[in-house]
Amino acid sequence: MLPSLAPRPVRLELPHATLLGDLVVPPRAAGIVVFSHGSGSSRISPRNAHVAKVLQQAGFGTLLFDLLTEEEDRAFEARFDIDLLTRRLLGAASWLRREQRLHDLRLGFFGASTGAAAAFNAAAELGHRVGAVISRGGRPDLALPALGRVQASTLLIVGGQDWPVLGANERALADLPGPKQLHVVPGASHLFEEPGTLDEVAHLTVDWCRQHLS
Repeated sequence: MLPSLAPRPVRLELPHATLLGDLVVPPRAAGIVVFSHGSGSSRISPRNAHVAKVLQQAGFGTLLFDLLTEEEDRAFEARFDIDLLTRRLLGAASWLRREQRLHDLRLGFFGASTGAAAAFNAAAELGHRVGAVISRGGRPDLALPALGRVQASTLLIVGGQDWPVLGANERALADLPGPKQLHVVPGASHLFEEPGTLDEVAHLTVDWCRQHLS
């Protein structure tokens, strides 16, 4: 296990927006995971930060960034504009490819709630350039047209008490064409606030990335 690394603040200059992010790239990183946060959240989501730290200690790079500007985030409907969130995620992937020491790293997406829908859309758009998609409490029902085009190996993680989202993920599993798995965390709700449940998410994510992103 690698020691904890301090994130490097970055500015993603994208079309129509400049977004703030936190980048960590361990020495000899095995790949890099871009996080796509859910509605009402941001790059400083404590749940995503926890998963990112475990990934970093396992040797994976991480990029947590704000999908919306401060002004956009004040508009409630923007938080559910999946097309806009997808464009921002694609923009972040393009930014990584332009960075000299990052462009060769295998790319993965970690999406939470509505952010997972954007991750599915972006993975469908990028095809084989994405090695893994991990969805935590994701909303694949908001990205149904894209699911059949996702080539990446996909891990769906859902809380056992998150009944509506569990049903949506069970239905989505059949539509995903590549390697895939649905893992239900017993006793967990949508936000995985119960003791030990977020640790399970983090370790499942690391195992998946070791299999499909290294």
